[in-house]
Amino acid sequence: MTMIALSLRLPLARRVAFMGWLAQHLLAPLSGARGRVRANLAHVMPELPEAEIARICRGVTNNIGRTMIEIFSGDDFVQASARMPIEGPGLAALEAAHAEGRPVILVTAHLGNYEAARSALRARGFEIGAFYMPMSNAAFNRHYVAAMARFGEPLFPSGREGLASMLRHLRGGGKLGLVVDHRTEHGEMLDFLGKPARTALSAAEMALRHEALLIPGYSIRQPDGISFRIEIEEPVPHGDPVTMTQALNDSVAARVRAHPEQWFWVHRRWKDDESD
Repeated sequence: MTMIALSLRLPLARRVAFMGWLAQHLLAPLSGARGRVRANLAHVMPELPEAEIARICRGVTNNIGRTMIEIFSGDDFVQASARMPIEGPGLAALEAAHAEGRPVILVTAHLGNYEAARSALRARGFEIGAFYMPMSNAAFNRHYVAAMARFGEPLFPSGREGLASMLRHLRGGGKLGLVVDHRTEHGEMLDFLGKPARTALSAAEMALRHEALLIPGYSIRQPDGISFRIEIEEPVPHGDPVTMTQALNDSVAARVRAHPEQWFWVHRRWKDDESD
């Protein structure tokens, strides 16, 4: 937290650039992040030339540092988010659901800054709650939860109580943001970037149970490194949970292929995959 506190004294653009540099050049080598990025790329994109792999490694670690400090930047990032453009074919469906009081599950991935969309939508009157995994460090978790609350509420921690509250929120017509590119211990083995990966069906199952729209949305970092374009895709048609979830995986995969340097390749997404 000390480095975060010190960087917060800088203007927003400078602190974001600084934390991106720090993560890329100092934290990534110390943590082994580059090795995990390279291993995942070799698994799903073995055809990439070394120059492209190196570019993606630099971009991924830089983006993680930028994302971290943006989340802790409070009102500075909230004010910047209010100016971010929101577009895409699913925006009209989101607006209609908002007017009707219909529940919405807005799904995204660890791409760009996954909190930028919630913040930008909140500035336009869309209150998007979020489900999250509490941090193991209690002191850090308090700061993290307080930071996330600035981008939308209510917040639902993983666990029985948080899940029950989240379902009540949906039943009441609320809107929920979910990050769906995690590996899930008991998830279905579905295709993701051409390889089988355990994937939770819960977003689709909740959408079906509560007649909620299931809408993919992404915050794409722009070339200046500080601004974003919020893109809302068409809602996923209701059907069976596996088909719906595969559609979500395909949506995320398309974004990752378009912006590989912005996805968090450090995750062990294909831990269970024993394919060649």
